[in-house]
Amino acid sequence: MKPRTHNAINYRAHNPNSQRSKSPPTPTPFLVRITQDLSIRTSIIRLVGLSKMLFIALLLICLGSQLESYASNHRFNKGDIIPFYANRVGPFHNSRETYAYYDLPYCHPDTVKEESLNLGEMLNGDRLVSTPYKFEFLVDKDYEVLCNKTLSKTDVSKFRNAIEKDYYMQLYFDDLPLWAFIGRLEKNYTNEGINSMSMFYTHFEFEVFYNKDRVIEVTLRTGIHPLAYMTQDKEVDVRFTYSVSWKMTQQSFDKRMEKYIGYLILPHHLSVHHHSITLSSVALLILVVCILTFYALVLRKDISKYSRDVEENQASENQEETGWKNIHGDVFRFPKHKSLFAAALGSGTHLLVLIVSILVLGHLGFFPPYVRGVFWNALVIVYAVTSVISGYISVSFYSQLEGTNWMKNLLLTGGLFFVPLFLTFGFLNSVAIAYGTTAALPLRGIVILSVLWIFLALPLLVLGGIIGKNRSADFQAPCRTAKCPKEVPQLRWYRGVLPQMALAGILPFSVIYIQLYYIFASVWGHRVYTLYSILCVVIILLLIMTALVSVALTYFQLAAEDHEWWWRSFLCGGSTGLFIYGYCIYCYFWRSDMSGFMQTSFFFGYMACVCYGMFLVLGGVGFRASLLFVRYLYAAIKCD
Repeated sequence: MKPRTHNAINYRAHNPNSQRSKSPPTPTPFLVRITQDLSIRTSIIRLVGLSKMLFIALLLICLGSQLESYASNHRFNKGDIIPFYANRVGPFHNSRETYAYYDLPYCHPDTVKEESLNLGEMLNGDRLVSTPYKFEFLVDKDYEVLCNKTLSKTDVSKFRNAIEKDYYMQLYFDDLPLWAFIGRLEKNYTNEGINSMSMFYTHFEFEVFYNKDRVIEVTLRTGIHPLAYMTQDKEVDVRFTYSVSWKMTQQSFDKRMEKYIGYLILPHHLSVHHHSITLSSVALLILVVCILTFYALVLRKDISKYSRDVEENQASENQEETGWKNIHGDVFRFPKHKSLFAAALGSGTHLLVLIVSILVLGHLGFFPPYVRGVFWNALVIVYAVTSVISGYISVSFYSQLEGTNWMKNLLLTGGLFFVPLFLTFGFLNSVAIAYGTTAALPLRGIVILSVLWIFLALPLLVLGGIIGKNRSADFQAPCRTAKCPKEVPQLRWYRGVLPQMALAGILPFSVIYIQLYYIFASVWGHRVYTLYSILCVVIILLLIMTALVSVALTYFQLAAEDHEWWWRSFLCGGSTGLFIYGYCIYCYFWRSDMSGFMQTSFFFGYMACVCYGMFLVLGGVGFRASLLFVRYLYAAIKCD
């Protein structure tokens, strides 16, 4: 039976012919070495240059159309046409179930013009189209007729179904967003056979505020007469009208978006955020005090006892080793499935850098509210660019663990998170296509994502792996690993993997519990999250809490003479991701009004990917903290 692999120090001690041994390697001709080095350097330089050019080109492709929308300075003269577009319609409680504006039989121009969209807008489900509305700067209109239309039975059925499902529409007036409901249901007291009737809004009243030559604010009022009453699916003649009134304001142009985010930063909301941070800080402080107290009373005493200098002739008479000291020859034994372990560590580090980058960009104001697609553009591009980190971390750590097939490890790293995400996206995009919603990514968006992955993310992943392979060092273990592993003793049930994971995830989850509500309200609702500074503080507290809990549980595991702590520390650290998914289930069924197969599949599908990503991130944090602690612990004792 093939013996189990040891760490680098012990392996070299018992295998002098190892490739990593200190014995002189077979001499290589000087010219051959120079040629190989130049070839590697040339390949790296070419990859870096190609990646830079592709990054710049794809950045222009993804963001160019967005710049086109904001290329003008939004200045108008009297009589100039104000750009006005319709975006989408859909059930108010199902944020991802959105449909094209003209899926409902509204008045449309002879030629419907579709706006060019960037990748972020397509991922967000935006589909901007022209409308027959005509808005002229500083020109008032009173009951302007948009069109006269005879709605067929099918058209009436569509409108009635939309009103019953509480449909809303989204419009853009000079890049200012507008929302309005399609209609409303009212009880019918005149006809005993009909319980309710649909009231369809046919008149829109726009009130526009301007400052000199710029549009500052626009409001939309519906539900005023005339209305169309629909009680049955039968033909009805409808006249669509609209009114426009212009009013002067002193508000500056650069503050015109404050209207849309003001309700998000009301004092009571800020007090809730600050209250949650205070509670999290107190919990963290209590945990730190407990750990420091334990260190001062127990751990420091043990370290002091084991690190005493003794005479060589008294070494055999020293008291019997017990607890974590007894497994010093096995604690640095490499884990099973080390390629998968290194890939998980690399993917988690990659996603952690992605989260930190997005939070920093948000805190610096790179995501203005209602600037279409900018957040999704940044998310995709930063993910692709930071792929170099996952390749480097994974391959370098895999090489430290004496892994030999680094290319296989690199492929595993690239697919560990991306493949589940890709499969989920493929299934949910098919569901969106079947429903005919705007959540279905068009072919152009799929091509852009494919190009980003093939020509940017993948080369950078390989580049990171090459750098990690060439710059990897030996695994620095303070203790030598024994030839034969010790048998793990029989442990009580509460020391098992699942109970430890459940215990490890409670405290970190309590740190982010309150923030999750606001994040869900933004991602799966109609609110906009702007408090990135508070979220940064919460994430820092979460990382610290995860690290401390993982260290504590690792020590108790070692004290029970269980030396298989590598995977355990990763799983315990990442268990918070499972708690987050449990909160998703609670939020969907008890805190939201979402319904329908499409919304349900989108919610649980994409949230599973997010929670899996958080599992990798926090698992990597838990392992890194535990590794530092174990190295410190065993470096402080005297052992052979």
